[in-house]
Amino acid sequence: MKNDERIESQINKLEEKYKNSGQDLSSYLDGLLYQRYLTYWDYIHLDTLLSIQVPRTHFPDEEIFIMYHQITELYFKLILHEQKQIVEDKSQDLSFFIEKVNRINNYFKALISSFSIMIKGMEREQFLRYRMALLPASGFQSAQYRMIEIYSTPLENMVHLSERGQFSEKHDIEELFEHIYWKKGATDLTTGEKTLTLKQFEFRYTPRLLRIANQVKNNTIYHKYLQLPESSRKDTALIKSLKDLDLNANVNWPLMHMGSAYRYLAKENKQVDATGGTNWKDFLPPSFQKIIFFPTLYTEEELDSWGKQWVDHIFNPEKKQ
Repeated sequence: MKNDERIESQINKLEEKYKNSGQDLSSYLDGLLYQRYLTYWDYIHLDTLLSIQVPRTHFPDEEIFIMYHQITELYFKLILHEQKQIVEDKSQDLSFFIEKVNRINNYFKALISSFSIMIKGMEREQFLRYRMALLPASGFQSAQYRMIEIYSTPLENMVHLSERGQFSEKHDIEELFEHIYWKKGATDLTTGEKTLTLKQFEFRYTPRLLRIANQVKNNTIYHKYLQLPESSRKDTALIKSLKDLDLNANVNWPLMHMGSAYRYLAKENKQVDATGGTNWKDFLPPSFQKIIFFPTLYTEEELDSWGKQWVDHIFNPEKKQ
């Protein structure tokens, strides 16, 4: 009898739900009679997911390369999922803010810890051969990562270091975007002109990135932090989570790419060009770019030495203590 009462209660709730939306419960119940049971493989579209690894060469390790980049983009999507919730939230709830930033850090940690797949998980000779079939494509062209940066901090914090002092929040988004740091990372090594890699990327994604930048103007994650009540801004857990995000995104993640680049593109003091002609030795080191999402959280000394100790730790082992 209790079971019958529970079912009747559930039906009443369903009737109310569909009535409020102008729908007929009976029609939906008829649909349930014909609907197939859900399976795991249908729910996550497993067959489709496993069919989108399409190598361009016969080298086995190219499939590893493709899958890892696809996994990376899925993690980027998870990060953006959390970022959008932060910038759209108007509650100024401290626990909500911290939870979302910690989730983002967990996604970055998963990416950083898994990057050994790229550094040690492929044969160097295979990579140097199949990479030539990928030109001018480059991981530089990850639009989602550029979106992550735009959601995190105002564009004036991402102007190239050599020009950053000339710009502020008073400048137009479009002007700041033209001087964003990563554009200098995709200039031809010999001519100084934009590479095809950059030209392709700009043509495809500039309108979308500018639209996002305008949408979050004065409303990035950094702005959301600055808009919190003073007591919340001083919360040690929040400060730690934001600093961890800065280190994960702007130090640890680029350094993983540095490790991969040195493994595959540097040998016997001879540099191999990256796909697309990106000047990776100047572009990847955190201490060269000094991209910092939340600059007011650090001392002048910390800002000046940004990324240097991590570079020394990884690439100058004789300096380790």
